[in-house]
Amino acid sequence: MAVTHTENLDGSGLSIAIAVARFNTLVTERLLAGALEGLKDLGVADESVTVAWVPGSFELPFAARRLAETGAYQAVICLGCVIRGETAHNEYINHAVAVGLQEVGASTGVPAIFGLLTVDTLEQALARAEDGSTNKGYEAAQAAVVMANLRRKLT
Repeated sequence: MAVTHTENLDGSGLSIAIAVARFNTLVTERLLAGALEGLKDLGVADESVTVAWVPGSFELPFAARRLAETGAYQAVICLGCVIRGETAHNEYINHAVAVGLQEVGASTGVPAIFGLLTVDTLEQALARAEDGSTNKGYEAAQAAVVMANLRRKLT
């Protein structure tokens, strides 16, 4: 019979870091609120959460790596918002952040959760940052708890 590791959404005893981009603060503050609500709902103690603000989404992998390297956190949630606009800058930033966060997780063994909104308009971003469990920050918190618990099982 196959060994199955089911999702564990019990956040008690976990320490989670959150890196948040200040660019597009109207959206990222709402994502942060959603992530904090999600962590609380899953049993992560307020004093076990650290929030680090960075200038923009491009800086998220750097912050995630530094937070992961401390050894103090079982997962790092990265929150940002890149809106398409008139140039292709969004493609470069989104790709760099995705590759950077993947590398952080692979090299440190600490899950780096991709909570970056990649949208065409501000309206789309705000719709993904509404209150409640459909907030993408809330969903990132769920992913962080699941991955932190899986990491513990597989260590």
